[in-house]
Amino acid sequence: MQPLSTDQIRQAYLDFFKKHKHAVILGASLIPENDPTVLFTTAGMHPLVPYILGEPHPAGKRLTDVQRCVRTQDIDEVGDSSHLTCFEMLGNWSLGDYFKEGAITMSFEFLTKVLGIPAEMLAVTCFEGDKDAPKDRESANIWMKVGMPEERIGFLPKAKNWWGPAGTTGPCGPDTEMFYWVGVGEPKGNPATHDKEWLEIWNDVLIQYNKTGEGTFEPLAQKTIDTGMGLERVAAVLQGVPTVYDTDRFKPILDHVLKLSPRERIPDTHEMESGILRHARIIVDHLKAATFIIGDGIKPGNVDQGYVLRRIIRRAIRSARQLQISATGEFTPALAEAVIREYGHIYGYLKTKEKEIRDTLSAEERQFSRTLAEGLKHFERVAKESVQTISGENAFHLYDTYGFPLELTEELAVERGLHVDEAGYKKAFAGHQELSRAGAEKKFAGGLADHSAETTKLHTATHLLNAALRKVLGSHIWQKGSNITGERLRFDFSHENKMTPEQLKLVEDLVNWAIEKDFPISYHITTVDGAKKENAIGVFDDRYQTEVKVYVMGDKEITFSKEICGGPHVARTGMLGSFKIQKEESSSSGIRRIKAVVTGGLGEIEVAGEGK
Repeated sequence: MQPLSTDQIRQAYLDFFKKHKHAVILGASLIPENDPTVLFTTAGMHPLVPYILGEPHPAGKRLTDVQRCVRTQDIDEVGDSSHLTCFEMLGNWSLGDYFKEGAITMSFEFLTKVLGIPAEMLAVTCFEGDKDAPKDRESANIWMKVGMPEERIGFLPKAKNWWGPAGTTGPCGPDTEMFYWVGVGEPKGNPATHDKEWLEIWNDVLIQYNKTGEGTFEPLAQKTIDTGMGLERVAAVLQGVPTVYDTDRFKPILDHVLKLSPRERIPDTHEMESGILRHARIIVDHLKAATFIIGDGIKPGNVDQGYVLRRIIRRAIRSARQLQISATGEFTPALAEAVIREYGHIYGYLKTKEKEIRDTLSAEERQFSRTLAEGLKHFERVAKESVQTISGENAFHLYDTYGFPLELTEELAVERGLHVDEAGYKKAFAGHQELSRAGAEKKFAGGLADHSAETTKLHTATHLLNAALRKVLGSHIWQKGSNITGERLRFDFSHENKMTPEQLKLVEDLVNWAIEKDFPISYHITTVDGAKKENAIGVFDDRYQTEVKVYVMGDKEITFSKEICGGPHVARTGMLGSFKIQKEESSSSGIRRIKAVVTGGLGEIEVAGEGK
């Protein structure tokens, strides 16, 4: 019997949960819409934040989807057997409907009955309990009830088996995770006793507590199930291959990379950690991620999503250099074409935007080639100044500024009879990582808990700003991204020219006028066609469901803003206080960026509700 393909697993998951009365919803863009505190959609939960917080979802209380995700926190692990920057997450949700027993029962049924995984190859973990919450014996008992042997159930602490809150307060709870045996010989123990021999494939998050400002954990009125199964990992398990890169959708792209390399010998599978194969995998993963990100409207840049995109493209090109693959403008577009060939039938927008994706990658590849050339000039200066050893600081500067990996600097140094202070380089690199990690923790300190009064006000203000920009500049204005912290909003929009001071003042005045009018804010649920007919703002692509929420800011006489969004928003515009534009600048070609703040207003706010 042929193993299930990646496409078959994806469809089987949706069909299974549809049979169990879940509405199949469309995955969202990689650029978060309802959670603007993070750079990318890193889990299926992100687009559903408002509904996990209690807002009714148009499709009901049981949902399932496939969500494309990008995560960069494990970027240095990419190239091993299981880590990816860009992947697909299968998910199902219960918004105040079934809880632990329903989630666990369906998870076990899907794994063993639908996918046909022998129960003896599976193990699970549950929360071991601490001073904040008790040991999750309830989940363990349900696992035993459905057929999981007790010795296959491990208990782990918060660091392993607990989710949230995303910030200092908010919804949170234990989780129970499912694992597949990847060790040698017969399965034994569980992930608590044999961690390295069990591969995590699925996680059921059991959101049942609210962490208060005092640090106590109170039971939630609405208990929520949030699950995530890594499609590529499950495909590797079912197809009996050693890594996610050997699955049916990845393997053709990997083979394409290896064929481009002029190196004489292709490594065998057992040499999975060899430099050649690791670099090839990095190229496949990073350029797949870049293809999806560009398709969702992001261009390479020096901040936020654009910076991450530039970084992963350049990492792929550096790996190509290690494989002696020429990268002068044709390499990355060719890989994007291979990615689109494997995924375009599922993600149609990749085919629609193929030319834009290819052109963007080609331009970035050429620019990086010029940067590398400048780096070689800098290396020559450093080499002349070095007696026997190139310092770690200089080696790291070549990496950080010009994209030179340590191996490249070492190769060039050997050619000139020099050594590289590898220990000094690693020290400088570790310091850089620590700074980056601190920045990332601040950047990604978002999610559920960050829908505070301040971020809710700022998110509401982006609607007023969007409407004001369209009134002043014209209907060609479309939102191209946003980022919100507790202090300010950042709003990217389509516009070719720098705004004049007069235009900026007019936009600012319009937003403040809408705030002073204290317009009521409400939402209603309608179809996509209905939203179009009532002229609601929204890019009507495949990110929207059959039914959508339309937020209206205005009264019976004036509708200032009407926009598709998931929320949350304040109940009246007057709650925002006052609005001030701090800066207007270029984000990328054809995209402008505004940074603004709101001051004053109400510290405690009321959230907009459903209109009549």
